[in-house]
Amino acid sequence: MTGPRALVLAGPGTNRDRDVALALGLAGAEPQTVLVDELVADPSALRRHDIVVVAGGFSYGDALGAGRLLALDLTAADGGRLGQALRDFVVRGGPVIGICNGFQVLTRAGLLPGALGHNRQGRFDCRWVELGAERSSCCVWLDEAPDVIHCPIAHGEGRYVHPDPDGLAAAGQVALRYRGCNPNGSVADIAGVCDPTGLVLGLMPHPENHCVVRQHPRHRHDPTTADTLGLGLFRSAVKHVV
Repeated sequence: MTGPRALVLAGPGTNRDRDVALALGLAGAEPQTVLVDELVADPSALRRHDIVVVAGGFSYGDALGAGRLLALDLTAADGGRLGQALRDFVVRGGPVIGICNGFQVLTRAGLLPGALGHNRQGRFDCRWVELGAERSSCCVWLDEAPDVIHCPIAHGEGRYVHPDPDGLAAAGQVALRYRGCNPNGSVADIAGVCDPTGLVLGLMPHPENHCVVRQHPRHRHDPTTADTLGLGLFRSAVKHVV
């Protein structure tokens, strides 16, 4: 028996596609990495997959703004066919997640609310953080996720901004919040948001980099880190489509 097919979208400079593929495979999916140029040429490939992940990393080197050019590839290339194909994918019930640069891409492409700005401290930040899952959220990516997730961040433009964070929360669109430490100044400690359907999730931290217990820097000293894996997010998507 085969699992659902997951499309991992990679672009110039993204570097987490292999990590995402590993997490998807452990969650029970069959990942396939596709370059954005290939998908622009053939958006119908989305119809042959059940899950879409926009991988993180430094797309186009972040030289012209994090996620900006990759988002243009999605929305402007070939008359915006790819952006429309992604929206059609969601209408058909397909879950989509954008991680780090992928989150920036989804906000710039209009698939998620809000925007990402420079970290409040004005510099790149790389560290492990603690996320709390918002159980009042409509996000389908949380169904199998633990209440607390530990995973790393690695970004310079991760400060989430939105004019009405309370309205987002009331609509069930706040999926994850930073706990203990807000590393970038995101409004209302928001680390991840979803669209109104709950199918599209974006977050700056990298749950794919804590899908195996030994990836946690304290796994030898603290056995409770095994209960904070980010793998549950990917298992949620597999469960949803199965």
